[in-house]
Amino acid sequence: MKRTLQLLSCTAAVALAWAQPADARVTRIVVDKVAPITGQPYEQLTGRAFGELSPYNRSNSEITDLGHAPRNARGRVEYIASFVIRKPVDMAAASGLMWHDVPNRGGDVGFSVDLFAAGDTHLLSGWQGDNAGATRLPAGVDCLPGAGCTAPVFANHYVKTPVLVGTTGKIVGRIINRSGANAAPLNVMGNPIPYFPVDWTKNAGDKLTTHVSETINGKITEGPTIANGDWKYCGGGTFDAPLPVTALPVQVCLKGGFDATKLYQLTYRVKDPYVLGAGTAAFRDVQSFFRYEAKDDFNNPNPLYGHIRKAIVRGSSQSGNFTRHFIFLGMNEDESGRIVHDGAWPLIAGRRVANNSRWGQPDGVLELYQMGSEGPQWWSKYPDHVRDLPTRGILDRCKRSHTCPKIVETFGGAEVFALKMTTSWVGTSAKEDIPLPDNVRRYYLPSSTHGGGNGQTTENPAAAGAVSCPGNNWGKGTLRANPVPATGLVNRMRAALRDWVLAGTPPPPSQWPTLEPIHAQKDWHDWDDDDDDDRDHGWGQDHDKPQHKHWKPLLVEPSMKDMGFPHGVPGIPDSIFKPESFIFPVFDYDWGPDYDHSEANGVPTNAPPPIKHVIKMLVPRVDADGNEMGGVPTVQVDAPLGTYLGWNITAGAADVGYDGRPFHAGQVCNYVGGMVPFLKTKAQRLAAGDPRMSLEERYGTHDGYVAAVTQAADNAFAKGYLLQADRDALVQQAVSSDVCNQPGDGGKCNPATP
Repeated sequence: MKRTLQLLSCTAAVALAWAQPADARVTRIVVDKVAPITGQPYEQLTGRAFGELSPYNRSNSEITDLGHAPRNARGRVEYIASFVIRKPVDMAAASGLMWHDVPNRGGDVGFSVDLFAAGDTHLLSGWQGDNAGATRLPAGVDCLPGAGCTAPVFANHYVKTPVLVGTTGKIVGRIINRSGANAAPLNVMGNPIPYFPVDWTKNAGDKLTTHVSETINGKITEGPTIANGDWKYCGGGTFDAPLPVTALPVQVCLKGGFDATKLYQLTYRVKDPYVLGAGTAAFRDVQSFFRYEAKDDFNNPNPLYGHIRKAIVRGSSQSGNFTRHFIFLGMNEDESGRIVHDGAWPLIAGRRVANNSRWGQPDGVLELYQMGSEGPQWWSKYPDHVRDLPTRGILDRCKRSHTCPKIVETFGGAEVFALKMTTSWVGTSAKEDIPLPDNVRRYYLPSSTHGGGNGQTTENPAAAGAVSCPGNNWGKGTLRANPVPATGLVNRMRAALRDWVLAGTPPPPSQWPTLEPIHAQKDWHDWDDDDDDDRDHGWGQDHDKPQHKHWKPLLVEPSMKDMGFPHGVPGIPDSIFKPESFIFPVFDYDWGPDYDHSEANGVPTNAPPPIKHVIKMLVPRVDADGNEMGGVPTVQVDAPLGTYLGWNITAGAADVGYDGRPFHAGQVCNYVGGMVPFLKTKAQRLAAGDPRMSLEERYGTHDGYVAAVTQAADNAFAKGYLLQADRDALVQQAVSSDVCNQPGDGGKCNPATP
């Protein structure tokens, strides 16, 4: 079926090739508002880009359903994308560099003070064709100047993509941790699943099942199927008085109400899919226009023309996944064959976003039955034996067109434990390190939460139980929030990528945990010749075994033993390290014959998809404190106040007072980190049975702690992973902290000591 459609599309392309120009593009820009930026010699332009895509251009050849989308009189597929530009009022002061930020679920992205000071230009533009679920297209999107209508006001960025009206299919929605008679929404990552049922008044052909339990590695215990007469689409009403389903999220009502101890899984017929890949192409074309074109087809001038020499695309989390997806599709080459971005920075991005298949859900975070890990997740060409897919890499297309950007990627612990990051390091076989291309630098922030913590430096962190588990988990974490900040690394890498793109200055060496110990990681191993306890230095775990001949890999199996995780850390039961509860794996799904599992495009027909393989995941080894080894030198990890984790544990009803119990209680809390602070004195830790040294044993005094922080900060700065200003701020934060410096301490961790 898929092959037939491809052949028909090729035939049509040949027949129309003489009549179809190849360089479709942004055809009109409309600047709806210009406003000064407070405190900066900058102004902000808010507007819309109207564009069209050629279904026959090779740059668009992988966009699912583009060939079936409605076309204009020129045979093109149209889109409208929002944009915001922040630029110097006097463009003579512009540096020539544009940062093109990817909005996360339509949200704004700030511009840092250093980039304002440098004279850089900032562009944000829409890409997510389902418009972040709840954020519908604002009124007036199609409004043109002089048409007598009001220009749109939008809170979130958007792109208006084609819709295949009348097309139907099946998808899966899940209802978790809901109880009582109220209607329950069909959400993904807290946002509505963006598709409507074929007929909300009827549920014939749809199926609502229950799960009694699920494990992280995909083992399901099914409960009874709910009879179709016992549930309804209800539009926010009740089972007895349903309301029309006219707005998202689609809501479901259950006779007798929902049971919080069960998960409800709905397989249902949906209609009118978006051509999501058109939004990816729109993102490409908007950047290309503002970089290269003097004016649009209606003689509206490009306000940036002649002032942009280089461009960097940057995205965080979901937007970082989009950045990887964008490069994989070859979209860094525009329809005229020009490079779009010279640099790329996916932050805390462990996969590719599901934005190029029918019924795709870009909001997904890779919970069960969500797309995003299909096809190559690694930069270099590498085999995929476990899934029996072609040998490929994310950079294949841009290498062929010589349009690959310089890439910096930054991420940390939460991306490993919940967002499936290590597949991009070692592939699906997990037997060897995949070589990193020359144009890519990789920086791992050890023992960190998603996006970094608040940087708080205190011996008394906030109580446990305040951390919320994201995604559809709806739970709370049992451990304290992880404070390890990403700020220092992000600041340094922003400057490094800027210098690499503008001046060709190489960034610092890549640092991440590997299967093969490498010289750059020597400081992280228990590598010396003696049998002393290297725990004070943050080196290896096996203190009684000299490792100078056989350094241990820093990437290991996700078990307590292989990680070297210390037994008896308060609040961390040994049971959490079991495969069914500890780390989220990549699932090899069978989405059906019309879905291309290597390209991650086409039409999925299996709902829910069978799981063919559970891909092995690896994790960083830890030191005697339970903190990760490998990655960039990090002050909070090198001079720690506790065990910092890229994971947390989902609390049960007794912990946080839920009605019923969180469905995933006792499993790792989805992509949020945790912390277990050190006890202050040796006597306290011995009484508690804590295997980790106390602050007293570790630092002795407040000055001892400041000295340790200073040494760690100097090391990170000297090796090029910290800016001077951030080095100084970290030391001053330690000086001002309450660590062994509270009233009555006398500057000692144990005031009772002489």
